[in-house]
Amino acid sequence: MQVVAAVLSATVLVVTAYGWSTAGSFDAGFSRSQAIGDDAPHSLDGDVNILLIGLDTRRDQNGNELPAEVLDQLHAGDGDEGGYNANTLILVHIPAAMNKIVAVSIPRDDYVPVTGIPGYTHAKIKEAYGLKKAAVQDQLIARGVTDQRKLEQAGREAGRASTVAAVRDLTGVPIDRFAEVTLAGFYDLAAALGGVEVCLNAPVEDTEFSGADFPAGRQQLDPAQALAFVRQRHGLENGDLDRTHRQQAFLTSVARQLRRAGTLTDPGKLTALMEVAHRNIVLSDGWNMTEFVRTLGGADDPQVEFRTLPVLRYDVINGQDVNIVDRSAIRREVAAAFGMPMPTSTVRRTGQRTQPSAAWSPQTAAGARRTSTTASQPQTPAAGKPVRGDITSGQVPCVN
Repeated sequence: MQVVAAVLSATVLVVTAYGWSTAGSFDAGFSRSQAIGDDAPHSLDGDVNILLIGLDTRRDQNGNELPAEVLDQLHAGDGDEGGYNANTLILVHIPAAMNKIVAVSIPRDDYVPVTGIPGYTHAKIKEAYGLKKAAVQDQLIARGVTDQRKLEQAGREAGRASTVAAVRDLTGVPIDRFAEVTLAGFYDLAAALGGVEVCLNAPVEDTEFSGADFPAGRQQLDPAQALAFVRQRHGLENGDLDRTHRQQAFLTSVARQLRRAGTLTDPGKLTALMEVAHRNIVLSDGWNMTEFVRTLGGADDPQVEFRTLPVLRYDVINGQDVNIVDRSAIRREVAAAFGMPMPTSTVRRTGQRTQPSAAWSPQTAAGARRTSTTASQPQTPAAGKPVRGDITSGQVPCVN
């Protein structure tokens, strides 16, 4: 599920909705989260780093299963499927100069250290949310809490904090704000837009898992098709990495569509988009969205660049496919992309080989929950080409 498109689109959306937001009710309509914490590090000199979380759940904020008619359109199973994986994580850097926005996609299967989750020292980064949520709910139930709404909300807050911590540890940069959206939010956004334009390099068919069944070329997708487009990974040459590029292409398309759709002059469409944002997006506490809108709305059209964090190789741990990553290399790449000082190297050198201190090893794998099984011939990732976003001109980029 790559519904964080709805969240980053919300960033674009609030830029487009600049005039509307001055009414003063924009900020009041969002659900808020204190998961970042008051003592968290923050960016300096006016820069802002925003973490966008796409949560793969078929339940609402109170833990209730989405209506059957919605689940049918999502082609994503019922409330017992999907769990609470943060299947999409995008870290967006907005510099104070507003001259270039960089959005870095974090592959969901990156195998990283986690803290505060009983029985785990490492996990896929997408699992930091759901594992922590379940652990906190178990603790509350043991103390006698039975209110399902309270359990759900407390668990989600813990999951958000766990995800923020995992991303901050992996990338080495502060996270100033975050936004979270679920499957229903993505669907609602696509519906409010009247569908989304995409472009495929080749025809695809994945009717079993995502419901994707599209010809090659440029095409307009309805809301259910758009969700299938960004959820598909089966049948793609590079699996999740191709899906990441689809997310990036989708974001570019939505942003261009918002800017070209006459949203500011269509009160009905604008109101529908704002209702989608309020109904489906959770924002970090203290994020003054109206001020954010005004700041971005007053800037010239910035260049938008999408990147995907590197993966060393694919492996199998505890019977699960994972991405083995070099945290030191990732921190250097993020620093370079965000125009920040390079972090101090934490690399150990042994003879002629360089071993990243944060990369996978038999010792770190042994710290995971169950016995680790490493594939005999790990594959080398084929990352494909990154997507460069242009929300003001040109065509929607074609992807696999």
